[in-house]
Amino acid sequence: MKKHLNTLFVTTQGAYLAKDGETVAVRIEGEVALRVPLHTLDSIVCFGNVGCSPYLMGFCGERNVTLSFLTENGRFLARVQGPVSGNVLLRREQYRRADDPVFSARMAAACVLGKIANCRTSLLRAMRDHGDKLDAPILQEAVDRLGAALRRLQDDLGLDEVRGVEGDAARVYFNVFDQLIVRDKAHFFLRQRSRRPPLDRINCLLSFLYTLVMHDIRAALESVGLDPAVGFLHRDRPGRSGLALDMMEEFRPMADRLALSLVNLGQVQQGDFVISDGGAVRMSDAARKTLLVTYQKRKQEEMIHPFVEEKMSLGLFFHTQALLLARFLRDELDGYPPVIWK
Repeated sequence: MKKHLNTLFVTTQGAYLAKDGETVAVRIEGEVALRVPLHTLDSIVCFGNVGCSPYLMGFCGERNVTLSFLTENGRFLARVQGPVSGNVLLRREQYRRADDPVFSARMAAACVLGKIANCRTSLLRAMRDHGDKLDAPILQEAVDRLGAALRRLQDDLGLDEVRGVEGDAARVYFNVFDQLIVRDKAHFFLRQRSRRPPLDRINCLLSFLYTLVMHDIRAALESVGLDPAVGFLHRDRPGRSGLALDMMEEFRPMADRLALSLVNLGQVQQGDFVISDGGAVRMSDAARKTLLVTYQKRKQEEMIHPFVEEKMSLGLFFHTQALLLARFLRDELDGYPPVIWK
């Protein structure tokens, strides 16, 4: 499982990846800038104008290393992967359960519960760490409302009701998110979520981080044999990874906290972003590399998994949650246990 920590991110425009024996060779302007043994990698992610040889694509497929292509700003384009792992019985069970409205509502409630609990924890941590810089009464009100949402999820809710709870909680959380930004408020702020395109620097950071988390979750689900396209909270839609979006809910606050750390610790500056004439915001190459390095380091941090009660690197949490979901679908667990941070 250790390999699930390792992703090779290639951001240099014009780079070309090729197979060199048992390694991936990254060539820039005809010169080999980096060689990485393929057996140490779980995935390769290419941003923007990055080429790849057909031989390397085949080699990655053979060795079960996912090769993904994204735009320079992080929008997913395509991926190359080998045969789907796992057995067909698990996927058939996933499809049957997704057609069951009662089960779908139950699974959706677990995903939303994890998200709201972790958002609430993020607000409480901010109040503890930066209480003198924040409007504590406003944050406390948000904490209380998120607590009420968690209690609401204990009821026997239908799928639309679960979505309603999630939507209300998301509005409460993002209405106070700007409070958590304590550095350079003139340039880093969040008035509302904007995605395509992001219209401020914080939204730009969040969207890029969510893309990275989505990539890791999709790969984890595929590695245990689940279909990332068939979800419970997020219903079927062409081109959408519904199950990956479901599982991503509990990990979104982790990405939020990483974005806040980058800003509040001064690791990214206002000049690290480019604003187009139309208002769209994108990161510079330097800022993107800083974010990728920070994300990789975060995945290598070790903590106790709250359900399995074992110490592991954060990068393995995605894979562990995929395994737990597979066990739940096989009736080996009474429910799906989302990761709830402390």
